[in-house]
Amino acid sequence: MILILEPNVGDQSPEYRQLLAHLATLDGIRTRIHVERGTEQTLTEIYLIGNTNQLDIDEMQSLPCVERVVRVSEEYRILGRHKDEQRPTHFDYNGVRFGQDTLHVFAGLCAVDNREHVEIMMKAVADAGQVCTRMGAYKPRTSPYAFQGHGRNCLPYVFELAGKYGIKVIAMEITHESHLDEIREALRQTGDPTGVMLQIGTRNTQNFELLKIVGRQTEMPILLKRGFGITLDESLNAAEYLASEGNRKVIFGLRGMKTNMGDPHRNFVDFAHVPVVKRLTRMPVCIDPSHSVGTRAAAPDGILDVMHVTAQGIMAGANMVLVDFHPAPPKALVDGPQALLLKELPWFLEDVQIAREAYLKRVALRQRQE
Repeated sequence: MILILEPNVGDQSPEYRQLLAHLATLDGIRTRIHVERGTEQTLTEIYLIGNTNQLDIDEMQSLPCVERVVRVSEEYRILGRHKDEQRPTHFDYNGVRFGQDTLHVFAGLCAVDNREHVEIMMKAVADAGQVCTRMGAYKPRTSPYAFQGHGRNCLPYVFELAGKYGIKVIAMEITHESHLDEIREALRQTGDPTGVMLQIGTRNTQNFELLKIVGRQTEMPILLKRGFGITLDESLNAAEYLASEGNRKVIFGLRGMKTNMGDPHRNFVDFAHVPVVKRLTRMPVCIDPSHSVGTRAAAPDGILDVMHVTAQGIMAGANMVLVDFHPAPPKALVDGPQALLLKELPWFLEDVQIAREAYLKRVALRQRQE
C-alpha cells in the first residue's frame, strides 16, 4: 500500500509526526519513505510493506496529511501501474519532459571516437531540431581486446559541445559506479552545460549492486535496457531495483532478444512489448532499433530494416528511440556497419513523425469507439 501525502508536508510538522507514530503501531507493517523534491513542490510517498490486506483504504486515507491511498496490485510496487491509481507516467529533466505520452529521438554515436565526429554529430542533431543525443564513453564489449571507449577522457569535450549546440540530454552508458563520479566531475568542470541520462546496458541488467548504487542517485534519470537473455518480468524487476533505492526517473529500453530465431537480424526484435510495459508499469518505453537489427539492410521497397522496425515500435506507442548515426561509419570504432548516415537523419526523423502521427490517429480512433 502507498500513502501519498499532501504536497509540501514537512517531516517536522505535527501532522507528519502523528502519521508516523500511528503507522508504527501497525502490526507487521514496515514503512519506506520516498521524498521527491521538485522546483515548486515536495512530494512524499510512504510505502507500507507487509500484510496490508488488513488495512482499510478509507481509514488510511483519513489519516493526517494523507492525500490519497494506492493499494498495490502489481508485483512492481513502485513503478507498477496499480489499479485505479492516478500517479504520473512522466518526469521532467533539464527542461525535457519524458512520459508515456511523449516521443524523443536520441540519434548519435554508439561510441565516441574523436572530437571532430562528436561536433559533426551534435551539429547535425541540432540542425534537425533535436535536443537529445546518445554518446558512448564507456563501452562494455564481448571481447576484452575490443575498443572499450575513451571513458573520462572524452567527457569534457562531449559536454562542452553539447552546450555549444543546445543539446539538453545525452544518453550515456555506464558500467561501474566510478563512472558516476567521473560524469559528475566533468559536468562540474564544464559548467553543467547539458544533462546526462545514465544508461544501464543489457549485460548489466541484473548487476544488482550496480543497480542499487545508480538508483541511490536521483539527479540523473536512468535508461535501463532489457536483459538480452532473461524474461520481461525479470527485467522489469531490475527496474524496480533502481526505483526502490530512490530514483523513479526510469525509462525501460527494448533492444532485441539474443536468439538465432531473429536471424538475419542481430537480435530478435521485441517491440511488440512496448504496450505491455506501458500497461504493467508507469515507465516511458524506449526502443533501440540499431542494436535490434544490427545492419543497414533494406527491403525491396528501399526502406531500411532499421526504419521499418522503428516505425513498428512507434506505432505501438514507444516514447523514445535510441539510434546509431555516424559521420563516417567505416571509421567508427564500434558498430559502424549498423550506423545510419548523417544525410539519412532528416529522412529518419520524417519517417518517425509519420509513424507517430499514425499512432496518434489509432489512439483517436479507439477513443471514438467509447
